[in-house]
Amino acid sequence: MSKIIMKLGELSCPSCLAKIEGAMTGTKGVISAKVLFNASKVKAEFDENIVKSDELVTKVEKLGYPVQSSKVTLV
Repeated sequence: MSKIIMKLGELSCPSCLAKIEGAMTGTKGVISAKVLFNASKVKAEFDENIVKSDELVTKVEKLGYPVQSSKVTLV
């Protein structure tokens, strides 16, 4: 299992949080996802055998939220 933390541009509304969390948790291989609204970060645990970290970054960016940086660690 791996963990990714993505730093986003500033989130403007709470519906952004729900949109991102819904997309992430609906992705096969994602175990959990949490958006930290005030910090503009997304934290997710995922199975890298099923989904790759770059796919998760692309998913968030396709929702319209540019990812400024990301860090992946093994859990």
